[in-house]
Amino acid sequence: MTNTARLDWRRCRVVESELVADRVRRITIERPAPLGRAAEPGSHIDVRVSLSAEGSSDVRSYSVVESDAAGHRLTITVLLVAHSRGGSAFMHRLAVGDTIEATRPLQDFPLVPGADRHVLLAGGIGVTALVGMGRALARLGGDYRIVYVGRSRSVMAYADLLASEHGERLATHIDADGTALDVDGLVAGIAAEPGRTELLMCGPVRLMDAVRRAWLHAGLSPTDLRFETFGNSGWFDAESFEVSIPELGITTTVSADQTMLDALTAAGAELMWDCRKGECGLCVMAVSQLSGKLDHRDVFLSDRQKAADDQACTCVTRVVAAGADRGRITLHTR
Repeated sequence: MTNTARLDWRRCRVVESELVADRVRRITIERPAPLGRAAEPGSHIDVRVSLSAEGSSDVRSYSVVESDAAGHRLTITVLLVAHSRGGSAFMHRLAVGDTIEATRPLQDFPLVPGADRHVLLAGGIGVTALVGMGRALARLGGDYRIVYVGRSRSVMAYADLLASEHGERLATHIDADGTALDVDGLVAGIAAEPGRTELLMCGPVRLMDAVRRAWLHAGLSPTDLRFETFGNSGWFDAESFEVSIPELGITTTVSADQTMLDALTAAGAELMWDCRKGECGLCVMAVSQLSGKLDHRDVFLSDRQKAADDQACTCVTRVVAAGADRGRITLHTR
């Protein structure tokens, strides 16, 4: 788990709350004590959300879209997720004057100038991690472009802002308009460019998986491909399944709006975890039996490891029945 002192939880006041796209709310909070500097591009804050249906609380991570120079006011943007446990709904109910618990800005996805050029690839709400990076690259006079992918224009927050700030450096690809992104073409274009290009991306796992495969196929350096995930999108619709850990005597049901990690910890399992987004690998457990198919939603395991279906990131991976009467998985502690 993340170091508590580093998180610096504070009670923060909501000073702005408005819809900026369909099901997308922009929220600005004010910390009781300024940081003394602006939040870095790519940083995020953790927010404690109330899950009213369960009478419990949990923590969600949101990218910092904007920050004032003192780090006093921080703006995040939240997509209202259908069939969620209630975290995004809680955030969408926030009004000016409400207070929430939030950490200081945390940095797991820094912008590191040094490459000959940068490509920022945003999928849907993933744009929130890249708005600040685009501004920073513009200030630095860097060679960069932004590629923004969405299902429809109405849900693409900050599309107009990015167009006004970056002009021809922005390319949008919208499924509903028939202009979906050609991932192989994007990566092939990068491979054909001279010098070193770094691609930073944030969005659905499907998009990032496709980019990662194309990147490796093109022979580009893995270190030049960096990403931050929202670990809630997979190849299949979420459904309920059963998970067991025989060593701990635990068998429990994972509901469609619950993670395997949450179901196991609620059942009494003491497990290791950190990012809860399928990035760090701390929650990976060995799979000994599987009825159904694993829907790997992480970016930690390699394609070869995912194909073997003998490991699972419990924070994001799900099981689908895929012809079985019900999905079931048996895990073992390492």
